[in-house]
Amino acid sequence: MNDGVVIYGADWCGDCRRAKRVLERLRVDFRWIDVEHDAEKAEEARRIGGSRRIPVIILPDQTILVEPTDAELEQKLGR
Repeated sequence: MNDGVVIYGADWCGDCRRAKRVLERLRVDFRWIDVEHDAEKAEEARRIGGSRRIPVIILPDQTILVEPTDAELEQKLGR
């Protein structure tokens, strides 16, 4: 199932790894965009999220979450 979730993040980011674990636990497919190794994508994440904070998560309904808690992410996904 592809829910159209996109995550901008970096492997060194604990919040990014945590968000990925939540999505994996809920069996939500997502596309990972590594901002650490792509300056253009890093700038895109800053523009979308309005800050330098990551993860920036875009949900299928185009809701944008920046550094959400597990509960916020689960609630927005309707789980």
